[in-house]
Amino acid sequence: MNWLAAAPATVPPETTQQAIGYPTLFLLVLVGALVPVVPTGALVSGAAVVAFHQTAPFALALVFVTAALAAFCGDIALYWLGRRGMRSRNGSRWLGAIRARAPEDRLAQAQEKLAAHGVAVLVLSRLVPAGRLPVMLACLVAEWPLRRFARGNLPACLAWAVTYQLIGILGGSLFPEPWEGVVAAVVLTLLISVAPGVWRRLRRPGAA
Repeated sequence: MNWLAAAPATVPPETTQQAIGYPTLFLLVLVGALVPVVPTGALVSGAAVVAFHQTAPFALALVFVTAALAAFCGDIALYWLGRRGMRSRNGSRWLGAIRARAPEDRLAQAQEKLAAHGVAVLVLSRLVPAGRLPVMLACLVAEWPLRRFARGNLPACLAWAVTYQLIGILGGSLFPEPWEGVVAAVVLTLLISVAPGVWRRLRRPGAA
C-alpha cells in the first residue's frame, strides 16, 4: 500500500478557512481602524455569516474575539499616534487624517457630549457610523491619557463586534447558502454606514 494514498490529499476546507480567515480578519480590521476606508463592519458581518454555517465549535466566538481585539488594537494605536501629533509642533499625518474626518461641527458636538457623559459617549461612538473619529479627536483635545481612553474603548469595541456579528448571524440564518448571507450582510452594513451621511445632506438648508 502506498503511504501517499493513506495521507489526506487536502486540508479540510473549514480548517483552511480558519487558518487563513482569522488572521486575515484581524489584519483587515486593524488596518481599517488605522485607515478608516476599509468597511470593517461589513468584514465582521461577512465573517460571522461564514462562521454561522461552519460546523466547527466556537467559530462565532473566534470571530467575535478576533474582531474586537483587532478593533481595540487599531484604536489604541491610532490614539497613541494622535497624541504624539498633538504634542508635536507640526502635528502628524495621523492627526491630520483624524481631523480631516472630524468636521468642526461634529467635533463640537462630540466635545459637548464627552464633557457631559464621559466614557458612555466613547462606547456609543463605535456604534454610530462615522462617529468614532470625532469622539476620538475630542478625547485628544481633552487630553485624555491613553489608559483612560483604553478603558472606555474596550467596551466600545466589544459592543461594536457584537453588533456587526449579530447582523452577520441574521444574514446567515435567512439564506441557506453562505455567499447569499454574506452579500445580504455586507449590503446591510454598507447601507447602515452611508445612511447618516445621506440624512445629514437631506437636512441641510437648501437641499433639494
